[in-house]
Amino acid sequence: MKKIILCLMVTCLSLTLIPLQSNAATIAKTSSSVPAKPAEAAEAKTLELRLNEINAMNKSELKSAEKKSLRKEVKSINHRLREIGGGVYISVGALILIVILLVILL
Repeated sequence: MKKIILCLMVTCLSLTLIPLQSNAATIAKTSSSVPAKPAEAAEAKTLELRLNEINAMNKSELKSAEKKSLRKEVKSINHRLREIGGGVYISVGALILIVILLVILL
């Protein structure tokens, strides 16, 4: 019985910690969810257009200060898009754990 409890605890911990580690390696992308208000939708569209312009630029000809300002602008745009988009994100491990608990309890 102790061995089963230990295995369950290790499984639960691994399912909750592995998604955190893999999340650190991912690159943040722009939010594709639809904002609630039309004004926010228009702002999100203009921000996405600006991001596409920056990505299309030839950055090899820019000076380091200009590149730094572009990086700051991209970070602020991504931050603003995340604020507008909102949403709830559930990791795969948490989803599996929820399903298992629902099966056990119901």
